[in-house]
Amino acid sequence: MADEAVTYGNYLAVDELLALQRPRSIGPEHDEMLFIVIHQVYELWFKQVLHELDHVITVLDAGDPFRAQHSLKRVLTIMKVMVAQLDILETMTPIEFQSFRARLDAASGFQSDQFRQLEFVLGLKAPQAIDRFAGGSRARAALQRRFTEGTLWDAFLRYLSREGYPVPSSLLARDLTLKVESSTELQGVLIDLYRRDPMRAEMCERLVDLDEGLQEWRYRHVKMVQRTIGTKAGTGGSAGAQYLVSTLMSPIFPDLWAIRSAL
Repeated sequence: MADEAVTYGNYLAVDELLALQRPRSIGPEHDEMLFIVIHQVYELWFKQVLHELDHVITVLDAGDPFRAQHSLKRVLTIMKVMVAQLDILETMTPIEFQSFRARLDAASGFQSDQFRQLEFVLGLKAPQAIDRFAGGSRARAALQRRFTEGTLWDAFLRYLSREGYPVPSSLLARDLTLKVESSTELQGVLIDLYRRDPMRAEMCERLVDLDEGLQEWRYRHVKMVQRTIGTKAGTGGSAGAQYLVSTLMSPIFPDLWAIRSAL
C-alpha cells in the first residue's frame, strides 16, 4: 500500500489539533473556548522557546555565537507574541471568566511544567517545583532532567572562558542544581568585555533583552490576573496575583544588570 500523500491537514495533524479543545462548562459557556485556546497556544510557544534555547546552548558549546544570537532573536520575537496574546485574554471580563471558572477545579498555571522547564533553563532552579508533578509522569521526568542540566547562563560562561575571558572557576564548576546567583568577580570580567569586545557585548545585550522580556511577560500576566479575579485565590489553591507579584523584578541574569552603573 502506497504511503499516504502529505497534505496540509495530515502534516499538521489538524483534525487531532482541533479535537483538543474540550470545554467543561454546561452549554458550554462561550468564553471557555477562548481560555482553552489561549493556554494551549502558550504551551506550544513554550515548547518552541525551549527548543530554541536548547539550540542556543548547543551552538554556544560549538563556538558559534552568530547562530546563537539568531535563535535568541527568534525567542525574543516569540516572547513579544506571548505578551500580545494577553491583550486577547483581557477581552474576557471578570463575569465571563466566572461563568466557567469553577469547572477548572484544581487546574492551575502552576501545573505548566513547560514554563517551569523554561525557568530551569534560564537558571531559576527550584526543587519544590518538581514535587507538583506525579512520579513517573512525562512532566516530572522532564523537570528532573532540566534540574540537573546546565543553564543558558552556564553555556554562555563556558563560551566566554573558551574565548579567553577569566571566568571564575567556581562558576564553571558550580552545582548545576542551584539557582544562578550574582558574582562580583564575574562582573569585573563583564565590564571589561563591554568596554573592548563589541561583538560579545552585543550577545550580552540579547540576554538582557531576554531577561527583560520574561519580566515584561510576568508583569502583564499579573495585571491580567488582577484585572480578572482581583485579590481572590488562584485556581488549584495558589495565591493568585499575590504570588505572581512576588516573582516580579527578579532578574535571571543579575550580573548583566549589576554592571550597568559601572559602564
